[in-house]
Amino acid sequence: MKIVVTGGLGFIGSHTVVELQQEGFEVLIVDNLSNASEEVLNGIVAITGKRPSFEKLDLRDKTGVSAFFEKHTDIQGVIHFAAFKAVGESVAKPLDYYENNLNTLVYLLQELRQLPTAHLIFSSSCTVYGQADEMPITESAPVKPAESPYGNTKQIGEEIIGDTCKIDPKLQAIALRYFNPMGAHPTAHIGELPIGVPQNLVPFITQTGAGLRKELSVFGSDYPTVDGTCVRDYIHVVDVAKAHVVALKRLLQKKNPDNFEVYNLGTGTGSSVLEVIHSFERVSGQDLNYKMVDKRPGDVITAYADTTKANEVLGWRAQSTLDEAMRSAWAWEQKIRKKQMVVG
Repeated sequence: MKIVVTGGLGFIGSHTVVELQQEGFEVLIVDNLSNASEEVLNGIVAITGKRPSFEKLDLRDKTGVSAFFEKHTDIQGVIHFAAFKAVGESVAKPLDYYENNLNTLVYLLQELRQLPTAHLIFSSSCTVYGQADEMPITESAPVKPAESPYGNTKQIGEEIIGDTCKIDPKLQAIALRYFNPMGAHPTAHIGELPIGVPQNLVPFITQTGAGLRKELSVFGSDYPTVDGTCVRDYIHVVDVAKAHVVALKRLLQKKNPDNFEVYNLGTGTGSSVLEVIHSFERVSGQDLNYKMVDKRPGDVITAYADTTKANEVLGWRAQSTLDEAMRSAWAWEQKIRKKQMVVG
């Protein structure tokens, strides 16, 4: 079965490609390389022994998307990761986020509707909940006004898919609302490799630990949490990747009673920013240079998942601890730096 993975050279996308190939799927990656490198393909090959097909394509190009689907008429499913994903950046560049994250989804759905049957796994986010009233957050929690344009694009994206599923029973879709993916593949052949300044906490921590960054800024120290810093549900990226394969199989095997379903992906445990920093210090054996700074707009105070639905309905459960995920992230960071030193 041919499965298209948009944004498949990115962090979560590349790990999902590995899991798909290991389950016997034929994978076709689509990526515009705006925040990824084609070298990631070599890492995937090193793990799986198989090179996935790859086409460079910007999904904002509607004509290009149509030509792609005309060329590949045997697509059985799409896992859609391609999107801008930084909360802070989305506040500064809202139009870029609305154009990129929503137009691309519309163009994909227009093409998927032309297929005899269409299976879509959508990369959603816990940001759809905003600042939830109760913890842990269940899938039935109200979707509040988004705290950022990024979060809003995920809310609207789910609405677009839901509205399309209502008028087209051929379209079978699952939105996976994941919390905070981190870590790297245990082989250290692939991992999170942001271009420029990292937008996520963990790569900023590991880059600071490796000496690339002078210090880590912790945004806000007086939130109503265990230690005054924001709390998130950090989940190993391999656990997230495996969930995408499980969700895809659910659609392909017609086990879904509704043609649009949503599931939380998390560990069910919240960790503060300082707790994540202390995890790094434990696994690396070194102190991290960080400072407390002012809060930033768009940040939710606390968010961690109730994963009961994913555990019971999908039969999926996160396996790795925070320290295990952090250890893999640090191993990946060290490998990157060692490689750069050799090249240099």
